[in-house]
Amino acid sequence: MLQHNNHKSALTENEGIEQPTSTSLDSISKFQARRKKQINTTELIERITKGDKVALSQGITLIESLNQNHHTQAEEIIQGCLPFANKSIRIGITGVPGVGKSTFIESFGKLLTSMGKKVAVLAIDPSSSITKGSILGDKTRMEDLVKDENAFIRPSASGESLGGVARKTRESIILCEACGFDTILVETVGVGQSETAVQSMVDFFLLLNLAGAGDELQGIKRGIMEMADAVIINKADGENIKKAHMAKLDYNRALHLFPQKPSGWTPKVSTCSAIQNTGISEIWDIITQYTTLTKENEYFDNRRKEQNQYWLLETINENILMNFYNHPKVKEMLIQNRKAVQNSELSPFAAAHKILHMYFNTND
Repeated sequence: MLQHNNHKSALTENEGIEQPTSTSLDSISKFQARRKKQINTTELIERITKGDKVALSQGITLIESLNQNHHTQAEEIIQGCLPFANKSIRIGITGVPGVGKSTFIESFGKLLTSMGKKVAVLAIDPSSSITKGSILGDKTRMEDLVKDENAFIRPSASGESLGGVARKTRESIILCEACGFDTILVETVGVGQSETAVQSMVDFFLLLNLAGAGDELQGIKRGIMEMADAVIINKADGENIKKAHMAKLDYNRALHLFPQKPSGWTPKVSTCSAIQNTGISEIWDIITQYTTLTKENEYFDNRRKEQNQYWLLETINENILMNFYNHPKVKEMLIQNRKAVQNSELSPFAAAHKILHMYFNTND
Protein backbone atom coordinates (compact mmCIF):
# COMPACT_ATOMS: atom_id res chain seq x y z
CA MET A 1 0.00 0.00 0.00
CA LEU A 2 1.40 3.41 -1.03
CA GLN A 3 2.10 5.82 1.76
CA HIS A 4 1.65 9.54 1.20
CA ASN A 5 4.69 11.69 1.91
CA ASN A 6 3.79 14.80 3.87
CA HIS A 7 6.94 16.66 2.70
CA LYS A 8 6.26 19.41 0.15
CA SER A 9 7.66 18.90 -3.33
CA ALA A 10 10.40 21.20 -4.55
CA LEU A 11 8.32 21.69 -7.65
CA THR A 12 5.72 24.08 -6.30
CA GLU A 13 3.76 26.74 -8.09
CA ASN A 14 3.95 30.22 -6.61
CA GLU A 15 1.09 32.62 -6.88
CA GLY A 16 1.57 35.15 -9.62
CA ILE A 17 1.19 38.91 -9.35
CA GLU A 18 -2.43 39.85 -9.60
CA GLN A 19 -3.10 41.67 -12.85
CA PRO A 20 -5.24 44.81 -12.91
CA THR A 21 -8.78 44.24 -14.10
CA SER A 22 -8.46 47.06 -16.63
CA THR A 23 -5.76 49.27 -18.09
CA SER A 24 -5.71 52.75 -16.65
CA LEU A 25 -6.18 55.00 -19.68
CA ASP A 26 -5.62 57.99 -17.44
CA SER A 27 -2.11 56.77 -16.50
CA ILE A 28 -1.22 56.15 -20.15
CA SER A 29 -2.43 59.61 -21.13
CA LYS A 30 -0.33 61.22 -18.39
CA PHE A 31 2.75 59.24 -19.52
CA GLN A 32 2.25 60.27 -23.15
CA ALA A 33 1.75 63.88 -22.09
CA ARG A 34 5.06 63.81 -20.19
CA ARG A 35 6.84 62.42 -23.26
CA LYS A 36 5.34 65.02 -25.55
CA LYS A 37 6.02 67.88 -23.16
CA GLN A 38 8.59 70.21 -24.67
CA ILE A 39 11.81 70.66 -22.73
CA ASN A 40 12.13 74.09 -21.15
CA THR A 41 15.14 75.59 -22.95
CA THR A 42 15.97 78.20 -20.30
CA GLU A 43 15.81 75.58 -17.54
CA LEU A 44 18.02 73.19 -19.54
CA ILE A 45 20.68 75.88 -20.13
CA GLU A 46 20.69 76.68 -16.40
CA ARG A 47 21.07 73.01 -15.48
CA ILE A 48 23.89 72.50 -18.01
CA THR A 49 25.84 75.51 -16.73
CA LYS A 50 25.48 74.14 -13.19
CA GLY A 51 27.21 70.91 -14.20
CA ASP A 52 24.16 68.63 -14.62
CA LYS A 53 25.28 65.71 -16.82
CA VAL A 54 21.69 64.53 -17.42
CA ALA A 55 20.82 67.97 -18.80
CA LEU A 56 24.01 67.86 -20.90
CA SER A 57 22.90 64.53 -22.43
CA GLN A 58 19.45 65.98 -23.16
CA GLY A 59 21.01 69.02 -24.82
CA ILE A 60 23.25 66.88 -27.06
CA THR A 61 20.24 64.70 -27.97
CA LEU A 62 18.44 67.84 -29.18
CA ILE A 63 21.53 68.81 -31.23
CA GLU A 64 21.62 65.36 -32.87
CA SER A 65 17.85 65.21 -33.51
CA LEU A 66 16.53 65.56 -37.07
CA ASN A 67 13.26 67.05 -35.78
CA GLN A 68 12.94 70.68 -36.93
CA ASN A 69 11.42 71.78 -33.58
CA HIS A 70 14.39 70.24 -31.78
CA HIS A 71 16.75 72.03 -34.19
CA THR A 72 15.34 75.41 -33.15
CA GLN A 73 15.67 74.51 -29.46
CA ALA A 74 19.22 73.24 -29.97
CA GLU A 75 20.26 76.58 -31.51
CA GLU A 76 18.83 78.42 -28.48
CA ILE A 77 20.70 76.11 -26.09
CA ILE A 78 24.01 76.52 -27.96
CA GLN A 79 23.61 80.30 -27.95
CA GLY A 80 22.77 80.25 -24.23
CA CYS A 81 25.81 78.09 -23.42
CA LEU A 82 28.27 80.04 -25.62
CA PRO A 83 29.23 82.64 -22.95
CA PHE A 84 30.28 79.76 -20.64
CA ALA A 85 32.31 77.89 -23.30
CA ASN A 86 35.87 78.13 -24.70
CA LYS A 87 37.56 77.37 -21.37
CA SER A 88 39.02 73.97 -22.22
CA ILE A 89 41.74 72.17 -24.13
CA ARG A 90 40.26 70.21 -27.05
CA ILE A 91 42.19 67.10 -28.09
CA GLY A 92 41.50 65.04 -31.22
CA ILE A 93 42.52 61.37 -31.09
CA THR A 94 42.77 59.17 -34.16
CA GLY A 95 44.46 55.99 -35.34
CA VAL A 96 43.92 52.88 -37.39
CA PRO A 97 41.28 50.37 -36.20
CA GLY A 98 42.75 48.07 -33.55
CA VAL A 99 45.30 50.61 -32.33
CA GLY A 100 43.57 50.72 -28.95
CA LYS A 101 41.93 54.15 -29.02
CA SER A 102 39.24 53.33 -26.45
CA THR A 103 41.72 51.69 -24.05
CA PHE A 104 44.07 54.64 -24.45
CA ILE A 105 41.29 57.18 -23.85
CA GLU A 106 40.19 55.37 -20.70
CA SER A 107 43.75 55.28 -19.33
CA PHE A 108 44.41 58.89 -20.35
CA GLY A 109 41.02 60.05 -19.04
CA LYS A 110 41.57 58.38 -15.65
CA LEU A 111 44.95 60.13 -15.36
CA LEU A 112 43.32 63.50 -16.02
CA THR A 113 40.46 62.97 -13.55
CA SER A 114 43.00 61.90 -10.90
CA MET A 115 44.60 65.33 -11.46
CA GLY A 116 41.25 66.99 -10.70
CA LYS A 117 40.28 67.65 -14.32
CA LYS A 118 36.81 67.15 -15.78
CA VAL A 119 36.94 65.08 -18.98
CA ALA A 120 34.32 64.81 -21.73
CA VAL A 121 34.77 62.15 -24.41
CA LEU A 122 32.90 62.66 -27.68
CA ALA A 123 33.33 59.55 -29.79
CA ILE A 124 32.17 59.32 -33.40
CA ASP A 125 31.14 55.67 -33.77
CA PRO A 126 31.27 54.07 -37.24
CA SER A 127 27.90 53.19 -38.78
CA SER A 128 27.28 50.37 -41.23
CA SER A 129 26.82 51.71 -44.76
CA ILE A 130 24.43 48.81 -45.44
CA THR A 131 22.24 48.49 -42.32
CA LYS A 132 22.86 52.08 -41.09
CA GLY A 133 23.32 50.54 -37.62
CA SER A 134 26.00 51.50 -35.12
CA ILE A 135 27.39 49.61 -32.14
CA LEU A 136 28.07 52.71 -30.00
CA GLY A 137 30.24 50.50 -27.82
CA ASP A 138 32.61 53.10 -26.36
CA LYS A 139 30.79 53.17 -23.03
CA THR A 140 31.16 49.39 -22.66
CA ARG A 141 34.87 49.56 -23.57
CA MET A 142 35.56 52.33 -21.01
CA GLU A 143 34.06 50.63 -17.96
CA ASP A 144 36.11 52.52 -15.35
CA LEU A 145 35.96 55.95 -16.96
CA VAL A 146 32.19 55.81 -17.48
CA LYS A 147 31.75 55.39 -13.69
CA ASP A 148 34.00 58.37 -12.94
CA GLU A 149 32.08 61.33 -11.53
CA ASN A 150 34.37 63.77 -13.36
CA ALA A 151 33.97 62.11 -16.77
CA PHE A 152 31.27 62.19 -19.45
CA ILE A 153 31.24 59.85 -22.46
CA ARG A 154 28.99 60.42 -25.44
CA PRO A 155 29.20 58.20 -28.54
CA SER A 156 27.53 59.44 -31.74
CA ALA A 157 26.81 57.34 -34.83
CA SER A 158 28.57 58.68 -37.92
CA GLY A 159 25.71 57.64 -40.22
CA GLU A 160 25.89 58.73 -43.86
CA SER A 161 26.79 62.38 -43.28
CA LEU A 162 30.21 62.63 -41.70
CA GLY A 163 30.14 66.41 -42.10
CA GLY A 164 26.83 66.61 -40.27
CA VAL A 165 28.11 64.51 -37.38
CA ALA A 166 31.29 66.59 -37.21
CA ARG A 167 29.20 69.79 -36.99
CA LYS A 168 27.05 68.28 -34.24
CA THR A 169 30.18 67.18 -32.38
CA ARG A 170 31.51 70.74 -32.70
CA GLU A 171 28.28 72.06 -31.17
CA SER A 172 28.36 69.40 -28.44
CA ILE A 173 31.82 70.66 -27.42
CA ILE A 174 30.25 74.04 -26.55
CA LEU A 175 27.70 72.35 -24.26
CA CYS A 176 30.39 70.21 -22.58
CA GLU A 177 32.53 73.28 -21.89
CA ALA A 178 29.51 75.16 -20.50
CA CYS A 179 28.89 72.15 -18.24
CA GLY A 180 32.36 72.62 -16.72
CA PHE A 181 34.43 70.07 -18.61
CA ASP A 182 37.93 71.50 -19.06
CA THR A 183 39.36 68.70 -21.23
CA ILE A 184 37.47 67.54 -24.32
CA LEU A 185 38.61 64.36 -26.10
CA VAL A 186 37.22 63.80 -29.61
CA GLU A 187 37.74 60.25 -30.87
CA THR A 188 37.40 59.66 -34.62
CA VAL A 189 36.21 56.60 -36.56
CA GLY A 190 39.75 55.90 -37.75
CA VAL A 191 42.26 57.02 -40.35
CA GLY A 192 40.34 58.64 -43.20
CA GLN A 193 38.41 61.77 -44.15
CA SER A 194 37.06 62.26 -40.61
CA GLU A 195 40.47 63.51 -39.48
CA THR A 196 40.18 66.75 -41.48
CA ALA A 197 36.81 67.51 -39.87
CA VAL A 198 38.06 66.70 -36.37
CA GLN A 199 41.24 68.74 -36.77
CA SER A 200 39.05 71.74 -37.54
CA MET A 201 37.47 71.60 -34.06
CA VAL A 202 40.39 70.69 -31.75
CA ASP A 203 43.48 72.44 -30.40
CA PHE A 204 45.80 69.41 -30.34
CA PHE A 205 45.75 66.46 -32.75
CA LEU A 206 47.05 63.11 -31.49
CA LEU A 207 47.82 60.22 -33.84
CA LEU A 208 47.96 56.75 -32.27
CA ASN A 209 49.84 54.04 -34.10
CA LEU A 210 51.18 50.52 -33.64
CA ALA A 211 54.67 49.13 -34.09
CA GLY A 212 55.30 45.82 -35.82
CA ALA A 213 52.16 45.96 -37.96
CA GLY A 214 53.99 46.19 -41.28
CA ASP A 215 55.64 49.27 -42.74
CA GLU A 216 54.44 51.92 -40.28
CA LEU A 217 55.27 54.92 -42.42
CA GLN A 218 53.64 53.48 -45.55
CA GLY A 219 50.47 52.69 -43.63
CA ILE A 220 49.79 56.30 -42.64
CA LYS A 221 48.78 58.95 -45.16
CA ARG A 222 51.13 61.93 -45.41
CA GLY A 223 48.23 64.33 -44.82
CA ILE A 224 47.39 62.80 -41.43
CA MET A 225 51.05 62.82 -40.40
CA GLU A 226 51.19 66.53 -41.27
CA MET A 227 48.12 67.20 -39.14
CA ALA A 228 49.51 65.38 -36.09
CA ASP A 229 50.93 67.41 -33.20
CA ALA A 230 52.11 64.18 -31.59
CA VAL A 231 52.51 60.58 -32.76
CA ILE A 232 52.08 58.00 -30.01
CA ILE A 233 53.16 54.37 -30.46
CA ASN A 234 50.66 52.41 -28.37
CA LYS A 235 50.97 48.85 -27.03
CA ALA A 236 54.66 49.38 -26.21
CA ASP A 237 54.77 46.46 -23.79
CA GLY A 238 56.15 42.92 -23.53
CA GLU A 239 57.97 41.74 -26.63
CA ASN A 240 56.75 44.80 -28.50
CA ILE A 241 58.89 47.33 -26.56
CA LYS A 242 61.91 47.06 -28.88
CA LYS A 243 59.73 47.42 -32.02
CA ALA A 244 57.99 50.44 -30.48
CA HIS A 245 61.30 52.22 -29.88
CA MET A 246 62.43 51.44 -33.44
CA ALA A 247 59.15 52.86 -34.77
CA LYS A 248 59.68 55.98 -32.62
CA LEU A 249 63.06 56.59 -34.32
CA ASP A 250 61.48 56.10 -37.77
CA TYR A 251 58.70 58.59 -37.02
CA ASN A 252 61.11 61.17 -35.63
CA ARG A 253 63.14 60.99 -38.85
CA ALA A 254 59.99 61.24 -40.99
CA LEU A 255 58.54 64.21 -39.09
CA HIS A 256 61.72 66.23 -39.62
CA LEU A 257 61.06 66.07 -43.39
CA PHE A 258 57.78 67.96 -43.04
CA PRO A 259 57.65 71.77 -43.23
CA GLN A 260 57.50 73.87 -40.05
CA LYS A 261 54.00 74.12 -38.58
CA PRO A 262 52.32 77.57 -38.43
CA SER A 263 51.99 77.04 -34.67
CA GLY A 264 55.78 77.01 -34.29
CA TRP A 265 55.43 73.60 -32.64
CA THR A 266 57.67 70.65 -33.52
CA PRO A 267 55.59 67.42 -33.38
CA LYS A 268 56.73 64.93 -30.73
CA VAL A 269 56.88 61.14 -30.87
CA SER A 270 56.35 59.02 -27.76
CA THR A 271 55.53 55.46 -26.75
CA CYS A 272 52.99 54.17 -24.25
CA SER A 273 51.08 51.13 -23.06
CA ALA A 274 47.47 51.93 -22.27
CA ILE A 275 46.97 48.48 -20.73
CA GLN A 276 49.99 48.74 -18.41
CA ASN A 277 49.37 52.47 -17.89
CA THR A 278 52.94 53.44 -18.81
CA GLY A 279 53.97 56.53 -20.76
CA ILE A 280 50.52 58.15 -20.31
CA SER A 281 51.60 61.06 -18.09
CA GLU A 282 54.36 61.94 -20.61
CA ILE A 283 51.66 62.51 -23.25
CA TRP A 284 49.89 65.04 -21.01
CA ASP A 285 53.29 66.77 -20.52
CA ILE A 286 53.62 67.08 -24.32
CA ILE A 287 50.10 68.59 -24.60
CA THR A 288 50.89 71.04 -21.76
CA GLN A 289 54.10 72.14 -23.55
CA TYR A 290 52.13 72.68 -26.76
CA THR A 291 49.42 74.71 -24.98
CA THR A 292 51.99 76.91 -23.23
CA LEU A 293 53.86 77.63 -26.49
CA THR A 294 50.78 78.33 -28.64
CA LYS A 295 49.16 80.57 -26.03
CA GLU A 296 52.37 82.59 -25.71
CA ASN A 297 52.70 83.10 -29.49
CA GLU A 298 48.89 83.68 -29.79
CA TYR A 299 48.44 80.82 -32.26
CA PHE A 300 46.01 79.07 -29.85
CA ASP A 301 43.42 81.87 -29.88
CA ASN A 302 43.92 82.74 -33.57
CA ARG A 303 43.39 79.10 -34.53
CA ARG A 304 40.07 79.00 -32.65
CA LYS A 305 38.92 82.14 -34.46
CA GLU A 306 39.78 80.50 -37.81
CA GLN A 307 37.87 77.38 -36.77
CA ASN A 308 34.78 79.46 -35.97
CA GLN A 309 34.91 80.96 -39.47
CA TYR A 310 35.41 77.49 -40.99
CA TRP A 311 32.28 76.14 -39.24
CA LEU A 312 30.27 79.17 -40.33
CA LEU A 313 31.00 78.33 -43.99
CA GLU A 314 30.61 74.57 -43.46
CA THR A 315 27.18 75.06 -41.89
CA ILE A 316 26.09 77.26 -44.81
CA ASN A 317 27.32 74.64 -47.31
CA GLU A 318 25.54 71.83 -45.47
CA ASN A 319 22.25 73.74 -45.29
CA ILE A 320 22.41 74.68 -48.99
CA LEU A 321 22.89 71.01 -49.90
CA MET A 322 20.00 69.92 -47.65
CA ASN A 323 17.74 72.61 -49.10
CA PHE A 324 18.68 71.61 -52.65
CA TYR A 325 18.09 67.87 -52.29
CA ASN A 326 14.88 68.34 -50.28
CA HIS A 327 13.38 70.66 -52.90
CA PRO A 328 10.28 68.90 -54.36
CA LYS A 329 11.06 69.88 -57.99
CA VAL A 330 14.71 68.82 -57.62
CA LYS A 331 13.58 65.41 -56.35
CA GLU A 332 11.20 65.08 -59.28
CA MET A 333 13.77 66.14 -61.90
CA LEU A 334 16.42 63.84 -60.44
CA ILE A 335 14.07 60.86 -60.91
CA GLN A 336 13.24 61.99 -64.46
CA ASN A 337 16.85 62.54 -65.53
CA ARG A 338 18.58 59.70 -63.71
CA LYS A 339 17.43 57.00 -66.13
CA ALA A 340 18.34 59.09 -69.18
CA VAL A 341 21.86 59.60 -67.76
CA GLN A 342 22.23 55.89 -66.96
CA ASN A 343 21.22 54.95 -70.53
CA SER A 344 23.60 57.58 -72.00
CA GLU A 345 20.65 59.43 -73.56
CA LEU A 346 21.70 62.58 -71.70
CA SER A 347 25.12 63.59 -70.40
CA PRO A 348 25.54 63.94 -66.59
CA PHE A 349 26.68 67.54 -67.14
CA ALA A 350 23.63 68.52 -69.20
CA ALA A 351 21.28 66.87 -66.68
CA ALA A 352 23.00 68.65 -63.76
CA HIS A 353 22.81 72.00 -65.60
CA LYS A 354 19.05 71.52 -66.21
CA ILE A 355 18.34 70.73 -62.56
CA LEU A 356 20.51 73.58 -61.24
CA HIS A 357 19.00 76.03 -63.72
CA MET A 358 15.50 75.07 -62.56
CA TYR A 359 16.48 75.30 -58.87
CA PHE A 360 18.08 78.75 -59.06
CA ASN A 361 15.28 80.17 -61.19
CA THR A 362 12.67 78.79 -58.77
CA ASN A 363 14.49 80.31 -55.78
CA ASP A 364 14.99 83.78 -57.32
